[in-house]
Amino acid sequence: MEGMGQSAEFGKFLKAMRSRLKPEDAGLPGTTGARRVPGLRREEIARLADVSTDYYTRLEQGRNIHPSRAVLDSVARALRLDTSEHAHMMDLLENCAESQRPPIPAQGVRPALRQLLDAVGDVPALVLGRRSDVLAGNRLAFLLFADFLAMPAGERNLTRWLMLEPRARDLFRDWKTVAAEAVGALRVDVGRHPNDAQANQLVGELAVHSEHFRQWWAGHRVAAPSAGSLRLHHPVVGDLELNFENLVLPDDPDQILRVFSAKPGSPSADSLTLLGSFGAGEADAAPGTTPSFVTGSEARTPDE
Repeated sequence: MEGMGQSAEFGKFLKAMRSRLKPEDAGLPGTTGARRVPGLRREEIARLADVSTDYYTRLEQGRNIHPSRAVLDSVARALRLDTSEHAHMMDLLENCAESQRPPIPAQGVRPALRQLLDAVGDVPALVLGRRSDVLAGNRLAFLLFADFLAMPAGERNLTRWLMLEPRARDLFRDWKTVAAEAVGALRVDVGRHPNDAQANQLVGELAVHSEHFRQWWAGHRVAAPSAGSLRLHHPVVGDLELNFENLVLPDDPDQILRVFSAKPGSPSADSLTLLGSFGAGEADAAPGTTPSFVTGSEARTPDE
């Protein structure tokens, strides 16, 4: 591909994807003899991708070569990459020339979008920016999850909160699944913006303080969900089952509007209504057990 260089991260990603495959997964005959490393051998991926072993080895070693789109698509098929993984592989190549890329600009939230957050106040909604920074949210979202506005600007990050805040583990009944997906989404973001100093600082902080993060990050898993579901156990209103939709904002593809909802007439819908009815005094009645009551959606960007 014209203009593409190679990156060490690209090679590491290929190796991680290769290591997760078994011979039977790729339609290869059963293994003959012990394997020194998990997954398929380089020559097996090369054969499946219809390239030479030397060429694939250079790809995985981070050599400065320029693979064509056809070769990349063939390697992706050999590695059985899904759509998100394939896109991440392309990001790693396209964005590897960090020194040639402009500085990452700060993100802000348009006033009209803040008004929209308040207008849909009967359902929780967040605006997430690069590296899952919480740029804004409505009152019900902060009551449901955490009072991000009360945190220092540099800590208003959803992935950081998920990985380091003990209350997050209590809130999400499937915490490992949710947290691992958040780590996968962060890896996608880093692949798009490798020269984002704040993202690299976040990765370093989480690697130091979370064993789960270190394991998931080393696995090079990526995730870019457009929708999903959550099972929560809220300290005030109990169990909830919610769906969420991620809506990419057309004027800034690095921002998403994440809206949560419950099935109409369900106990979870009743619980959301009950949560929204709490006043400031009630929400603050049990410090440390429930998020603080927050009015309005005003939030300073964590880039400030």
